[in-house]
Order: sequence, then structure tokens, then C-alpha cells
Amino acid sequence: MATRPNGRRLSYIAVPSQIIHSLSSTSLHSLLLSPPKKVSRTGHRLLARSTKFLLLLLFLFAGFGTLRVWHDLDPLLPCPHLIRRPLSTADSTEALALGVGGWAELRGDFWRQPDGMGYVPCLKFSKQYRAEGEAAARAGRRKKYLLVVVSGGLNQQRNQIVDAVVIARILGAALVVPVLQVNVIWGDESEFSDVFDLEHFKSVLAEDVKVVSSLPSTHIMTRPVQERETPLHVSPDWIRSRYMKRLNREGVLLLRGLDSRLSKDLPPDLQKLRCKVAFRALRFAAPIQELGSKLAMRMRSKGPYLALHLRLEKDVWVRTGCLPRLSPDHDEVIQEQRKLRPKLLTGRSNMTYQERRLAGLCPLTAMEVTRLLKALEAPRDARIYWAGGEPFGGRAALLPLLREFPNLYNKESLTLPGELEQFANRSSLLAAIDYIVCEQSDVFMASHGGNMGHLMRGHRAFAGHKKFITPNKRQMIPYFLDTSLPESEFNRIVKELHQGSLGQPELRTDHKFGKDVTAYPVPECMCNGTSMRSIL
Repeated sequence: MATRPNGRRLSYIAVPSQIIHSLSSTSLHSLLLSPPKKVSRTGHRLLARSTKFLLLLLFLFAGFGTLRVWHDLDPLLPCPHLIRRPLSTADSTEALALGVGGWAELRGDFWRQPDGMGYVPCLKFSKQYRAEGEAAARAGRRKKYLLVVVSGGLNQQRNQIVDAVVIARILGAALVVPVLQVNVIWGDESEFSDVFDLEHFKSVLAEDVKVVSSLPSTHIMTRPVQERETPLHVSPDWIRSRYMKRLNREGVLLLRGLDSRLSKDLPPDLQKLRCKVAFRALRFAAPIQELGSKLAMRMRSKGPYLALHLRLEKDVWVRTGCLPRLSPDHDEVIQEQRKLRPKLLTGRSNMTYQERRLAGLCPLTAMEVTRLLKALEAPRDARIYWAGGEPFGGRAALLPLLREFPNLYNKESLTLPGELEQFANRSSLLAAIDYIVCEQSDVFMASHGGNMGHLMRGHRAFAGHKKFITPNKRQMIPYFLDTSLPESEFNRIVKELHQGSLGQPELRTDHKFGKDVTAYPVPECMCNGTSMRSIL
């Protein structure tokens, strides 16, 4: 507020610079400096109204500009208590496109995506498959029910749910919503609908397998046929010959422990069904999906980001027969735990730690992950999301990575107060949030193989072969151990070792041993122009 010499007071209003710049110099000059004109009383009234309207309009623009500036602040730095505005679909598409192509040109080759060779999802089922489904429905598919109990962590359970759907299809039975068994290690009592979108699961599979929430009253008192020890990698013919008669007689079949029980090599239609369940039907529940996508957008707020699945937890070191090498004391703790719980050791118990490491059977440590990323020319300012449980050794286990790549985040550091409360002590739900952020990343790498890595490989391939780095541990570890090797030479060798391990299309059928189609969806679940013409 100011006073002119004639005693009149002037009022001022703050106007965003964007509004000022949008006015031409001529219009601005005429607005501010036009000489007064003689007007009638009516003109005075119109002018006064116009002036008030203009001031009101400018005030609204100022308020809108202030809100936009406030709303666009980064939630991470330097004000973590503020939330960045959610990206619209168009914004997300533009950001993803930039991450796939444009960011590589601006930030270097690390963000460049592999050549997908034109492969796209291709889940067209044969006429015979559709006819068999219709025949099963007419024959009373609803009179036969498959009950399954799935165990393990989230991604192990997902694999078993995929196979449960396929087995239900083979038997022409309806599938009762799978029961998630409470695991001693995980201690999570979540039910199927807590983790997954149940209605979406039912609707996507409606033409393949009938999914029901519970047994009908006519079957509740039925004593189900139980199979506790299904052999590994059984065929559809084995399933039919083993269960069909008893299922037709009793009406209910109960299966437990389906992990790796069904063959990896199935007829094409059943392979497609596997992909349909894994990549389309098993969508996470809305609260999980919402928070996971929100964290992914926060990570991408300043450009592309890398997701790491770090396997540094205490139980991982115990089960793999490996050592964290943080200190002699840490190694001793792991060795003592292994002696107390020998059954946790997963296979090859006759191998020493060094033999396991050289064979590529040990998780990469934070130091090894750091050296690998530097060799692959990851920029120092890369934004990195790390997924996984609490590292054995706490923050000290992550220090080598944090020193070289300071922009390191996880779900705890990205969320605002209260956002994780509903998921507290629910390991499956927290793992699902990690999965979403990792799946939406521009680049993904796991420090160790496992169910999440396999599913992530397939999911990213199905989404267009997004970059997926597979550490070539067996060939790489000897160079880690060679202390005489110059760093520049180490980087050259390691980068060369990984030229073909960046998520390029790999045909599942090229592998000598049965690989899961949910990890390698080409060629059964994805086709390019050539393979599509051959199918048609």
C-alpha cells in the first residue's frame, strides 16, 4: 500500500512472472501508461467494473501460480514432508517414453533399453482350447472343486497360484480361492484378497477357469482327496491319470506344496494360460497398487531410476551357505546359525563357501553390486530404489553402495508419515509394494537369483523387454578376486561380459533345461511379425 502526492492510496498485487511474460510489450505498455481519457459517468462505472474484474482475474492467476509452485515441490529433497503432485496418464506415458529413449541420449548408455525385436504379448488361444473350456462348463465344472494351500514368500506363492490355475484347467474343475499359508519365517497372516485384487482375478480368468470364493454348501461336508507329495515336474497326463477319477467321485481335491510340481514344458495353450495368470490376472489389491505406483512416480520425478533387489538378509546368508564378509564377527554369527539350523541350507551342502562363490551361487555384496554398476557406467547421480529386507549388519552393509551412489532410497525413506501404517508387519504386502516400484523402474537388477528375479524378468519382458541386468556371477567373480587387475581393465571386461545380459529377448526353447515361461515368455506368450504370421 502506498500514498500518492494527491493523497490517494495505491494497492499492489503480486502477479506470477508467467502472466507478465505472456503479455506483449505493447499491450503491457498501453495497460500501464495509457493517458486518461474523458468519459461519461456510465463510462466511469464500466471502467471501474472492468478494473475490479481485471484485478480479480490477476489475483486468481497469482493464487493459481502459487499453488502450482507449492504443489510441484519434490517430496524427497529438500522437503520430504511435501507430496509431489500425481502424474496424469499422459505425464506418466511421456516420462516413460523419455526414460526409454530420450534419457539415454541425455544421460548416457546406461539408461538405453534393449532391442525388443518387435515382440509383443500374444495370448490368442486355440479353437480346441476354447471348445474344451465350453465342454467342461457344460459337463458341470462347478461340481468339481480344487482347493490349494500355497506356501513361502510372496513370489513363491504367486508361482504356485499360477500352477494351481493351470491344474484346475487340466482337471476341468473350479478353483477355490487359494489359501495363503502362514510361514514361520515370514509370519504374515494375509489372505488372498489382502494381497491381490480378487474380483479382477475372477473376471480375467472367467473364460479359462471358474474361480469361487468358497466351497458350496453341497460340498462343505465332503472329505477332500489330499495329495501331499506330488512329484516334481509332472505332466498334464500325469495330473489327469492321478486325480481325475477320484475328483469325479469325491468332488473336491486338496493340493499342498505346488512349488515346481508342474512341468515347465506344457502344451502352448497352457503356457499362455500361465502367462495370463502371472501378468494379467494376479494384480495387486488397490491400496498396494496405489502406494506402489505413487512411490514409482516419486522416484521418476527427476528422471529415470534403477531398482535393485538386494538379498543381504540374515536368513539369505544362512540358506545360501555364503558369508556376508562384513567382518569376522558377522561371518561367525552366520556360521553358527547354519550349524543350529542345517535344514535351512538349500542344496549342495558338500560345497565350501569359496566353491559356492566361484560357482556363482552367492548373493552379490553391496561392494560387488557397486563395482558392477560402475563398470556398466551407471551415473553417480543415478536415483536408485533398493528392495529387500533389513540387511544383516544394518546400514554398514549398504555403505559401499551409498558412498558411490548417494541417491539411494527404499520404501521407508520415500513414504510420508502414516503411508505404511496399514502394511506394518505384513511382509507379503510390503514385498508387493517393492515389486511394483521395481517393475515400473527403467532398469532392474537383482543381486541374487530367486522367485522375484524370475518373475520380474518375465514381467519386464512382457511389458516390452525393459532393461533387466543379469549379473554374470560365475564369470565375473574371478575378476573381483584379482586384486592386481587395474580398475579400468576390470570395468572393460565386466561390461563386455554383460553385453548379452541386459534383458534382450531370449527364447525359452533355446535353453537345454526346462525354463519357466513366466520368466521367458518368448515364444509361447509373445510374438513378433515373423512368429505371428507363422501362427496365423
